[in-house]
Amino acid sequence: MNSEGFMRRCLQLAALGAGHVAPNPMVGSVLTHSGSIIGEGYHEVYGGPHAEVNAIREAEERFGPEILREATLYVSLEPCAHHGKTPPCADLIVSKGIPRVVVGIRDPFPQVNGKGIERLRISGVEVTVPVLENECRELNRRFFTVHTLERPYVILKWARSADGFMGKEGERVRLSGGLADVLVHRWRSEESSILVGARTALVDDPALTTRHWPGPHPLRIVLNPGVVLPAGLKVLDEQAPTLMHTDRDLNGLMHDLQRRSIQSVLVEGGARVLQSFLAAGLWDEIRVITARTTYLVNGIPAPALPQARFHEEMVLGDDVVTTYFPG
Repeated sequence: MNSEGFMRRCLQLAALGAGHVAPNPMVGSVLTHSGSIIGEGYHEVYGGPHAEVNAIREAEERFGPEILREATLYVSLEPCAHHGKTPPCADLIVSKGIPRVVVGIRDPFPQVNGKGIERLRISGVEVTVPVLENECRELNRRFFTVHTLERPYVILKWARSADGFMGKEGERVRLSGGLADVLVHRWRSEESSILVGARTALVDDPALTTRHWPGPHPLRIVLNPGVVLPAGLKVLDEQAPTLMHTDRDLNGLMHDLQRRSIQSVLVEGGARVLQSFLAAGLWDEIRVITARTTYLVNGIPAPALPQARFHEEMVLGDDVVTTYFPG
């Protein structure tokens, strides 16, 4: 296996941390010796050991510490160089005598951003960077958005009928099927927060939890510039925390969420809320669920897609799920 092959394994491992490590990035690490993997690890939970620590620990337990002095460490993101909730991984690598490190991509976090690579090289470690840079950035696109655009990563999601409507005024209309519901709950478990408007909270009374998927509940955000919501609504129960946000300015909302270390927002609001994000250009991904067998004839039109790049499509029963990125 070559460097790209080992880095792809790092990315596979890193993805196992989805929904559990934010606001930290997902990171995977592999230790090799003579072309064979001797240790693997990934960042499993926020505040826990980093990927490199877990890979080194596994290699030492299996083969002893001396093997590290002839090993190569692969890691999907630059090793940290600062004291956070854990000590710097760059210092650990140096202390273990690992002579070669292959890095997928530099860390955009200001307290790292090249400092980890520099510390390794100053200490005599041979560093290769980047490897599969685009793939490594794509995996952590939420983390990169926060630290380059200084706002959370925004996903717009809506369901629509086969004839292009997303509901009827004042009524709760079910469009997607059970398989799509499970998928949406998985999506929720992977994001820091989920957002709807006050009208959606009133009419649809959504719980906005991950009850159909084994994962953490996101922070529930209700855009509410002044509507009084009755206490019995599901979004106000104790299943998950809820933030009532009164700021009409979406840029102000983004600033506040970043201040709260919210790394991503899944917008599941109604047409007005979705359209406001589209009009402001505040989106990084769009996910549309189209019911192939349900027709509403009239009602609330689904938002028109902006200029966007098709990414992928999947069929789930009677539904089609399509994903778009900015084009």
